[in-house]
Amino acid sequence: MKATAKETVTAYIGMGANLGDTHATLMAAARDIAAVPGVLQTTVSPLYRSAPVDAGGPDYLNGVLKAETTLSALEMLLALQDIENRHGRQRPYRNAPRSLDLDLLLHGQEVLNTAVLTLPHPRMHERAFVLMPLRDLAPGMLLRQGSVEELLAACSDQLLSRV
Repeated sequence: MKATAKETVTAYIGMGANLGDTHATLMAAARDIAAVPGVLQTTVSPLYRSAPVDAGGPDYLNGVLKAETTLSALEMLLALQDIENRHGRQRPYRNAPRSLDLDLLLHGQEVLNTAVLTLPHPRMHERAFVLMPLRDLAPGMLLRQGSVEELLAACSDQLLSRV
């Protein structure tokens, strides 16, 4: 089901950074998201430090932001990409270190698979650095692959430390 222009939807956004002052960048990005027209309310999870997945570079600082919004999924994606760009995001190669990475994880109950956006996010159920802060914001959440709690147990080899 797609959101109409006036319908309020709960979206979840994965936030990560491993270059520069990661904590300051994530807090600034959270403020930037909250200031987007059509974003009505936001809540940020605790932040977690984790090693890069399928990549090298410094550890990441990760969290999840919950947003109540009237934006469509594509409008939200474009706003997130604009915020990444304003924070100096570069994309020199796949899984390169990042000054800021914002991923639209969920947008209400919307299921989408296009060239620019897949919802729910196709790998979020495999990543402890997404599941742990998601559990902090929405205990008991069910994803298509199972409960966040069950999925997190399956990622127990991925070490996280709460900041």
